[in-house]
Amino acid sequence: MPMCDAFIPEGALPETAERQLLARITDLLLEHEGVRPTNQRARAFAWVFVHRHEMYVGGEPADLPHYRFVCNVPEGQYDDDRRAAVTAAMTQAVVEAEAGRYPDPASRVWVFTHEVKDGSWGGDGGRVLRLPDIYKHVIGDKGPALARQVLAARRQQEAEALVTAVGQRESA
Repeated sequence: MPMCDAFIPEGALPETAERQLLARITDLLLEHEGVRPTNQRARAFAWVFVHRHEMYVGGEPADLPHYRFVCNVPEGQYDDDRRAAVTAAMTQAVVEAEAGRYPDPASRVWVFTHEVKDGSWGGDGGRVLRLPDIYKHVIGDKGPALARQVLAARRQQEAEALVTAVGQRESA
């Protein structure tokens, strides 16, 4: 259930290339959440909001298009490897969409991936959706149990990171 704010300058890409890029971004977000992009139930909740923007670099209008993708997924969907993989794949998708129109495209793409804390995802008629609700909608009756496992693993990771941080602080 990814939501992405895609900041793409007006006219940076031909219309067909931009549409293909946005479709690819949707597929990548779903893939890196662990969902098949062909899952129509999941696709219905994969939204990309396109924003047109002016870009300044060093206080001056940018000479080249710059892209920013701010992606939000429910908690437990990304670990460091998934986050790195989706960032690299989205950057490569922009490189391919530009098709050599401009120099050094990879340096002009920024991807921010955020997990939304469980219980903070609101929608679907004004309801708060928790990960078990989302998983049930996307994968069926086995979804809630799997979602609880994902969240338990995330809580365990957070607890281990906290113990490590406290131990490092005490030994410093």
